[in-house]
Amino acid sequence: MANATLDHMVSLTVFIAALLIFIGLFSSSIQTGLAYQRHTALSTKTSDLLDTLLLNPGLPENWGQTDGKPVSFGLQDPEFTQYKVSSYSPMRLTSTTESSVYFSATNAYYSNLTAGFGGYLLTSNANNINYSTASKLLGINGTYGFQLTLSPTITISIQKTSTGTPLKLLVNAAGTGYPFANAALSCSLILVNRDASDYPSYSIFNRKETADEAGFKELTFNGINGETEAYALIVYTYLNGLKGVGYYVHTPQTYKSIVPIVDGFADRRILLAHSDAVGENFHLPTSQISYNASFVILTEEYTLRVVNLEQPQATGTLNSGQSYTSIIVPSNEGILIVPYKDTAGEYGLVLMPWGLGSLGFTLIFGGNPAGQEWVTTDIRQVTIGNIAYQAKLNLWRLQPNGGIG
Repeated sequence: MANATLDHMVSLTVFIAALLIFIGLFSSSIQTGLAYQRHTALSTKTSDLLDTLLLNPGLPENWGQTDGKPVSFGLQDPEFTQYKVSSYSPMRLTSTTESSVYFSATNAYYSNLTAGFGGYLLTSNANNINYSTASKLLGINGTYGFQLTLSPTITISIQKTSTGTPLKLLVNAAGTGYPFANAALSCSLILVNRDASDYPSYSIFNRKETADEAGFKELTFNGINGETEAYALIVYTYLNGLKGVGYYVHTPQTYKSIVPIVDGFADRRILLAHSDAVGENFHLPTSQISYNASFVILTEEYTLRVVNLEQPQATGTLNSGQSYTSIIVPSNEGILIVPYKDTAGEYGLVLMPWGLGSLGFTLIFGGNPAGQEWVTTDIRQVTIGNIAYQAKLNLWRLQPNGGIG
């Protein structure tokens, strides 16, 4: 009798242990299944949201060329279909990776989309769309966080490889993980003229080249001193329908410069500011800078055509009595070129794209995905101003244990 009771107790213990193990395994499977379902739903949401951004222009359709807030958010070029992004709408998105720049003359901050030395893109925060506003317009505020990146599919890097004369520049064109082998290169050297004129000018030298199998090409410009001259090189590359652009700017050691600032999209108003008045450590200009602004557009032959700005303010001087002036750029996509000269006879040159793709600038907009429980990513190939871009969207839930959205 005692043995039977003992056997019964052992059997009951084994049964309960097996039941607990089964419940634990079943609960783990349920949790894994729910997590998989949540992640799958988030992946679908990422794809849908990316298409929402890229396949509709928003309302009004031309909001990228206005100073008002849209009532619906989208980045598609309203004059085209498919994955063609507006050149102007991305310029109105506040950068979340670079600190805004303060300009004392207007007592305002400007979003910094600048890509590197000599190429400026500062846009008014007051007229821009910030991350919070975009989230509300997309209907995901408080539910999802996102980060949108628009980056050129083809990266063009340019490096000076010489000292003195002649000037030698090494160009490298690369795709996403592969060299842009044997690609055609259209190169435009913009050289600031050193003459007795009160206002600086420049000359453009165009040439066609072909990259080698590794995507490299060294350019030699005879008679040009790479140290003392002020110049810029803009390179366009194209192969099998893909187009890319890159730039390099060199100026001698100067401490003063002209800083172009986009102050209005509706009237295409650009401020030409003395560098002394820009930034947190601003002060009244202590030196005079003369400048001579013009605009260039890309031709079908991948050369630059100059458009003279028939405005009194396009040529002038900046000093303590006038720290900035304003000009109006054409409605075409293109590049603002501003050569300048200070009182010591030092020359310089700055570029500003009118249209994000004009100089192949990159935009990163939105929150920071670092540290999130689960982040899904989707990618589309798009064009911005005929330049090939990659649009990448990172998306995550702000309520990781919430329901499936």
